[in-house]
Amino acid sequence: MDALSRRTNIALLAAAVALLALAPLAVYPMFLMKLMCFALLAASVNLLVGYVGLLSFGHAMFYGAAGYITAHAVKVWGWDGAAGILAGIATASLLGLFTGLLAIRRQGIYFSMITLAFAQLVYFIALRMPFTGGEDGIQEIPRPMVLGLFSLHDTMVLYYFVTALIVFGFWLIHRVVHSPFGQVLRAIRDNEPRAQSLGYRVNRYKLLAFVLSAALAGMAGSLKVLVFQLASLTDVHWATSGEALLICIVGGMHTLLGPVVGAIVIVSMENYLASFAEWVLIIQGVVFVLVVMMFRKGIVGQIHSHLATRRQRRAATAP
Repeated sequence: MDALSRRTNIALLAAAVALLALAPLAVYPMFLMKLMCFALLAASVNLLVGYVGLLSFGHAMFYGAAGYITAHAVKVWGWDGAAGILAGIATASLLGLFTGLLAIRRQGIYFSMITLAFAQLVYFIALRMPFTGGEDGIQEIPRPMVLGLFSLHDTMVLYYFVTALIVFGFWLIHRVVHSPFGQVLRAIRDNEPRAQSLGYRVNRYKLLAFVLSAALAGMAGSLKVLVFQLASLTDVHWATSGEALLICIVGGMHTLLGPVVGAIVIVSMENYLASFAEWVLIIQGVVFVLVVMMFRKGIVGQIHSHLATRRQRRAATAP
């Protein structure tokens, strides 16, 4: 990376940090935290779909299961906030490991159907288990202390805590994607038989990526229940997995910012068009069709493609 690119990245990072720090002054913090949680959930799906080529319909089970465990640990057991979040992430990781060990043995639609089947199983367990509250969910979850240092009861403290963890999640994805491990995942996505012929243990790489993706989805779910003080069946419903995938497609696969832009579009529509009731789904469908027709690579992907084309034209016409 040259000095100019390094300075540009530092400037963009500084601008992003400043924007996140000042955003609560102009936008309702609860809405921002909901947006960030969905962005991380979508990013976890994008890591699996965009960089490994595994289409999962079951990420809601990681998101929702982690939320239930965090909610129960904090409300019933009185755990510290950090311990509750770690318990949720660990649950999602173990669930991802168990699901991945079976799912990665298949490819394509068979892989997707296995993840969907496990997601439905987790949904019915959440519906029937006593500690989940059934259709009522777990309500009035207290906002706990974190490491005994500060309380999440204050909304602004909660906002900056959630922001820090979400930024860490995106940084982790960035590091994974741009590491040698990430290069192998791309090779598996593009040509799995070739990667296998080169000596890579393909199933092991896919399993590690699946567990990491599940853990990130679990962190998003754990943070969500602390923000809204509610863990419900909606979190483990298959529609939540579909919404995360929709966010990825709208924002753009294979990009780090795609899930963020997609979350801004989809979550904003749900929030500001709530008065239209069921028409929100119709409007979302229209937006989805328009994006697929006009932005084949998603909003961010199309912008990257356009900028790359311009650079190529400039390089071709340069003396």
